[in-house]
Amino acid sequence: MLQLVRAGVRGWLRPTGCRGLNALTEEAVQPVEKPELVASSDPQTPVLRRCELPVPAHRRPMQAWVESLQGYQQERVGLTELHPDVFSTTPRLDFLHQVAIWQKNFKRISYAKTKTRAEVRGGGRKPWVQKGSGRSRHGSIRSPVWRGGGIAHGPRGPTSYYYMLPMKVRVQGLKVALTVKLAQDDLHIVDSLELPTTDPQYLMELAHYRRWGDSVLLVDLEHEDMPQNIVAATSRLKTFNLIPAVGLNVHSMLKHQTLVLTLPTVAFLEEKLLWHDSRYTPLYPFRLPYRDFP
Repeated sequence: MLQLVRAGVRGWLRPTGCRGLNALTEEAVQPVEKPELVASSDPQTPVLRRCELPVPAHRRPMQAWVESLQGYQQERVGLTELHPDVFSTTPRLDFLHQVAIWQKNFKRISYAKTKTRAEVRGGGRKPWVQKGSGRSRHGSIRSPVWRGGGIAHGPRGPTSYYYMLPMKVRVQGLKVALTVKLAQDDLHIVDSLELPTTDPQYLMELAHYRRWGDSVLLVDLEHEDMPQNIVAATSRLKTFNLIPAVGLNVHSMLKHQTLVLTLPTVAFLEEKLLWHDSRYTPLYPFRLPYRDFP
């Protein structure tokens, strides 16, 4: 009797249970319509500069907006490609600290100097006899133990604190500084530094409108080719500084809140900073002497 009941239960559960699970499985396996991919940027946006240097196979160039200083609303006039090994490197803050301390100290000269017992005035004779007076033995009143005497082991300036970091550490510090500025949205690229006016108030209002902060560092390729309007405007502002590309350094980038680069400056920095990487240059960039022999 129990076996018949079990067989009946199995016969009652099998058709409906299996059919229900199959129906649910078919509904779950039905293909889901894939949404159409939306482009990350407007296809009509022009790319003003391509990355001409070779990029590693596992990486791809980065893209950044190119702005214009001709008006408040011209914030995006195109796109530019940035090399990932310069503007997207590993953020090694230890390299950044080493380069910043090196820039602070390698030109430092301390002129502190103290006089020894041979240089101070007076103290030519023995203050009292060696024995019999009951006082301690002294040979000169200009000894370091006397008030007004010489200084023992004092600074003997001028003292230089010059030392030199390896070239690759300094180059990596520049790369890390550029990477950090770009990651924090404090790096802006412009097509040129042309301004419609020489009024410094226009530059201050432009920086305030675009939220560049209180201090801005403007970098152009060469000092001779800088527009006269931007030179006249920044000359009357204390927190807006204008330097050529060869003068760009870690201390200046950390000192200013916003860094503004031109398109030729970006190409110049990529070429110079990647020259020290052996992946982009031959092992011997010069002609070896023994090549002239057969």
